[in-house]
Amino acid sequence: MCQENKMQSQQLLLLLDRVETEMKAVGMWGDMMPALESFQSELPFFYDTMSFEEWVQWVYIARFREMIKAKQLLPQSSDVSPMAEESFKGRVQNCVGVVAALRAFDQALGQR
Repeated sequence: MCQENKMQSQQLLLLLDRVETEMKAVGMWGDMMPALESFQSELPFFYDTMSFEEWVQWVYIARFREMIKAKQLLPQSSDVSPMAEESFKGRVQNCVGVVAALRAFDQALGQR
């Protein structure tokens, strides 16, 4: 892997860590993985089997981390931050940091 790709991979992993940190700060990071059946959804964001924040934690972040560490080809873009904004409307927690972290990841992925 060339040095530039390695640096980009490290940046993406750091941005995923930032999303995790922001989610933990507002109490959105769970300790219990959803039931295995929850992962068999064929709907976007697994919205029929998981909350959005569960999907971000257990599917989105987990899969991107696996792909980056395995040096797999990543998608050319991600646009999950608008869904986060919509999903977090009306929450008691202030989710601005989570949305900003997801937006930063979206942007970094699109600039590779």
